[in-house]
Amino acid sequence: MTRLFLISAVIIFFGNISTGFAQTQRIALGDKAPEIELSDPNGRPVPLSSLKGKLVLIDFWATWCAPCVKEQTELAGLYKKYKRSEFTKGKGFEIYGVSLDAKKSNWETGIHTLNVQWIQVSDLKFWQSPVAKTYNIQELPFNVLIDENGIILAKNLHGAELGKAIAGYLIRK
Repeated sequence: MTRLFLISAVIIFFGNISTGFAQTQRIALGDKAPEIELSDPNGRPVPLSSLKGKLVLIDFWATWCAPCVKEQTELAGLYKKYKRSEFTKGKGFEIYGVSLDAKKSNWETGIHTLNVQWIQVSDLKFWQSPVAKTYNIQELPFNVLIDENGIILAKNLHGAELGKAIAGYLIRK
């Protein structure tokens, strides 16, 4: 019985490593970001690819995540500062917020309370969201910065580090 348990544990362990590795490979720097097409709070689908031509921050967050909620204020400042800027990697800056909330009312209240002005989408499937699996989300907040063609420039930058990365792509006139 112990030997069978040990063999099963080893199979599960290595199976999880290979699955995690495959998922991580899908979101490697320099690769094209996987498409996301989720609905906004009004039920309209908003594909990530509709933002082609802009520098985009894909922000994975949830209203139940205190660091995520805190970060929304910082993101608001970046959005206001760079929304209409020209970059070497796109014209204009957009944030594509992907919520891992499970309740629509919580998500909508969070958007309203935090005065979020950028795109917000969700499938309200919490950690079971296929998007969370595709992007191999292990914790929140998590983000991915992509260029005008959807190529991944950076992952999981926050605070001053995120601001510096965005500013680094500005066209200086």
